[in-house]
Amino acid sequence: MSLLILFAFLGGIVTILSPCILPILPIVLSGGIAGGKQRPLGIILGFIVSFTFFTLFLNAIVRLTGISSDALRLVAVFVITFFGISMVLGKEIFKISFMPKTTNGFLLGMSLGLVWTPCVGPILAAIIALAATSTVGLDAVLITLSYSAGTSLPMLIILYGGRKFIKTSPNIQKIFGVLMILTAVAIYFSWDRQFQTYILTKFPNYGVGLTKLEDNDLVRKQLVKMKDPPNLGKAPEPVVGGQWFNGNPTTIASLRGKVVLLDFWTYTCINCIRTLPYLKNWHTKYKDKGLVIIGVHTPEFEFEKNPNNVAKAIKDFGLEYLVMQDNDYATWTAFSNRYWPAKYLIDKEGNIRYTHFGEGEYDQTEKKIQELLLLDMPIDNPTYEIQSRTPETYLGAARGDYSRISTSGTWTKSPEFAMPGVGATLTFRFNAAKVFLVMRGNGKVNIYLDDEFVKEVSVDSDRLYELINLPQPGDHILKLEFPDDNVELYAFTFG
Repeated sequence: MSLLILFAFLGGIVTILSPCILPILPIVLSGGIAGGKQRPLGIILGFIVSFTFFTLFLNAIVRLTGISSDALRLVAVFVITFFGISMVLGKEIFKISFMPKTTNGFLLGMSLGLVWTPCVGPILAAIIALAATSTVGLDAVLITLSYSAGTSLPMLIILYGGRKFIKTSPNIQKIFGVLMILTAVAIYFSWDRQFQTYILTKFPNYGVGLTKLEDNDLVRKQLVKMKDPPNLGKAPEPVVGGQWFNGNPTTIASLRGKVVLLDFWTYTCINCIRTLPYLKNWHTKYKDKGLVIIGVHTPEFEFEKNPNNVAKAIKDFGLEYLVMQDNDYATWTAFSNRYWPAKYLIDKEGNIRYTHFGEGEYDQTEKKIQELLLLDMPIDNPTYEIQSRTPETYLGAARGDYSRISTSGTWTKSPEFAMPGVGATLTFRFNAAKVFLVMRGNGKVNIYLDDEFVKEVSVDSDRLYELINLPQPGDHILKLEFPDDNVELYAFTFG
């Protein structure tokens, strides 16, 4: 874990060079102008506390209270505005009297941590995934603290550097107060995201290499260790939450003497879909040799609980092995699972002998199947390669990540999805060959790639839609236009 903490700290430091920092730079620069000499330390303390807390627990807060992340962001914008007004008036509106002077800027720092969205690298992406499934541990807290501390170091230099402007003019505090107010207004209207998208459109390679610092074999191996369950042991019994498909209900106990492969999946997950050809091949190859595959369909979105939708997906994908619905997450919880897709290989005595999370390692998984079946057969799986460098991106209020997204027009957000109004647009920078979007409803979506019209997509069912399919991966700008107001958007995935 110490290696991840170190790389998270270094990743935080280089964030100052990324395009994601640009929208909040005016606030950082202005924050050190007013107040005492210790105020920058208060701002940094507030930022570290806020960014760490809300990165790890915002999803839980939204789920438990029903307060949207946009509402919390709005509160932060108002706090920043009041600080700007206090600079213009020359009076300190907010002062926490019972705390030391070093925390005079604590509220401003807290607000800064709420409105800032970083450019996410592999380490922070893993932490966000843990937070989304409410499985935050001490390791996640320490790594997020390290990242925010690394980001704070150059911010602190900027804050103290900004104090040099105080001597240049008696009105400099008012000028920077106006700048802070204007920045708050820009954040309120999401102009900061539009500005960021504009910069990335004009300079598509800006900041691309910064996350490569933490994208290496050492970090990836440590991330796998952090994600893997701490022990294996006896497999719990699946607890059905819905219907069984392709066969009668069964139990692990009744399958003693068989090797069982449990595959957690959901039918709109592109990462899950890409594993299905391998599962189908193993089912055909080993079903008469003692292997039983059970697909555990744990829904990510509400509409995926509909058995008719699941049945249609099973037919469309050509799945012939057993599939059970886990609508209540009972089996997911029993296995302490965290990811889609996830595979648990259970031996003939009912012990979990192997796990794998995510895509890849198909040869290793098949070797383990053969080992438990006491077989020695040729293995010939297709070469697996991930071409996307852009992580899965949710659009609902509970897990929404708008660090690379700019929107215009009217939008309605629920915890799971975002719904655009008539004439609304969404602009998104990505690095991949393929782009998919989970949508439901009844309407049209116009697709543009790098300002060129690509096609019109008709949304007529609850499923994953392919928007872009390029021969090679690369940096591009995707724009969606919505002539209708009856389409729900759930999550982008990439290939």
